Amino acid sequence: MNSRSGNPGEAAVLNAFVQRRLSVLLPFGEGHPYDLVVAIENAFLRVQCKTAWENRGCVVFNAYATDHGRGQVSYVGRADAFGVYFPPGDTVYVVPVGASRSEMRLRMDPARNNQRRRVRIAVEYEIDSWTPGALFALASRAGTQTHEPAGPIRGIHIRT
Repeated sequence: MNSRSGNPGEAAVLNAFVQRRLSVLLPFGEGHPYDLVVAIENAFLRVQCKTAWENRGCVVFNAYATDHGRGQVSYVGRADAFGVYFPPGDTVYVVPVGASRSEMRLRMDPARNNQRRRVRIAVEYEIDSWTPGALFALASRAGTQTHEPAGPIRGIHIRT
């Protein structure tokens, strides 16, 4: 994603979490597989921000990173959720990374054949559909680190 589409999308996702009074942390530097971290109770939710487009009644976004040496790289195990900004509706969605393929589709309109299985309905992923408890469960289920470290931090020396 380039900065023309990425920066506004990332800002919209950040704003959506902040507007809901959630603490948001920004990683320092580049090269992280997530763009922001939402601190919920004692867990961290790693969020990769994406900007979506409309195609045939669906909100569509790329659910992978591109490593020019290896091609498409999955976010599974590297981020917990996608924060997806959809400019035409000025809407933010939260989608678990484990539910993703290379291209993710959230259906805005019912399928013409009335199919319900394996169909992701966009409104169910809107940020307001997620309670803090559900976000905490997502972060905990993903195995993210808690605020309390498991052991001492190694390799950091502080002079006094």
